[in-house]
Amino acid sequence: MIQLLTRLNAALQHIPHELLAIVARISIGTVFLRSGMLKLEGWTNGTTLALFREEYQLPLLSPEVAASLATAAELSLPLLLFLGLFTRPAALALLGMTLVIQLFVYPNAFDTHGTWAVVLLYLAKFGPGAVALDSLLARSWTAKKATTSPTV
Repeated sequence: MIQLLTRLNAALQHIPHELLAIVARISIGTVFLRSGMLKLEGWTNGTTLALFREEYQLPLLSPEVAASLATAAELSLPLLLFLGLFTRPAALALLGMTLVIQLFVYPNAFDTHGTWAVVLLYLAKFGPGAVALDSLLARSWTAKKATTSPTV
């Protein structure tokens, strides 16, 4: 049994961060983008504002402001995740949104929000992986810095 667990551990060590990161970016981004699309559809018939007035009721923000901010965040931040652009700030912003939802909207949904939080924390800690605009920009910036640095 120990040998089997050792082999399993060794096999799992070979899963590349790039694969985990792209699956994390796409999966969590899709969750929030779908929610944003539903909120956007609800602007025309009033259901979005009704939800924020009656069910979500966030402290310190009017329902109109909260609905606008949530819709904007859910439509824009997932796109950044999909592109791998400003991945860490986007993940942290969605993590903040997740915490607000957990604390003020659906406090009994930790199983769902905890899962979201783990994915977002993974992206915030480890970044988007190599298949991302963040990585491309970092490589470009590093190459430009190397060519413009004075040599001694």
